[in-house]
Amino acid sequence: MPSPFLAASTSRLPFRVVQASVRYASSRTEGGPDPAKELIRRSLYPPNIRNKPSPTGTWRPDVARAIQKAIPSRQAHETVERAWMLHVRHTRRKRDAELQRKYECMRKAMDALERIDPHLYKEANRVEDPRVRTQAEVELAKKIRGPERKALEARPPGLFPRELRAPTDTPPRNGWNYEWKPIIRAV
Repeated sequence: MPSPFLAASTSRLPFRVVQASVRYASSRTEGGPDPAKELIRRSLYPPNIRNKPSPTGTWRPDVARAIQKAIPSRQAHETVERAWMLHVRHTRRKRDAELQRKYECMRKAMDALERIDPHLYKEANRVEDPRVRTQAEVELAKKIRGPERKALEARPPGLFPRELRAPTDTPPRNGWNYEWKPIIRAV
């Protein structure tokens, strides 16, 4: 229940500000209002702004005028919308044509690989379940500890190694780790 003092002091404020201040007044503690919330409220709703667009953008009486200046008629708005949709359609068709070209090149390369070396073609198209571990991998996981075990368990086979540093123009700060050895998977 808002106090009469609060109702009298907010009678000239817009309805949204009054609602916010009533909610704020009801959430006060015994020691007074929270200074952080009070600072936020003062910055969002300064006392010198009356009947102007709010800094948060929730109340904009001049939106209709601004839209009318930018787009004078419905016909102009529809023309701009159609032009934008045309641009999006052309961009989508270019992207689809590029993807189709890349797919055809990849298909031709795979057909050539199948003719040249059927064994490599089968290996390239082999589907591997990353959850399945061989008996040798299970035994290896029992023997190793620490980061090596974590690396073994975290990386599904066939993915790009995470330890490999991305190519850059500058060397790493800590130099090169000469003792690092990859975990060899038993296949």
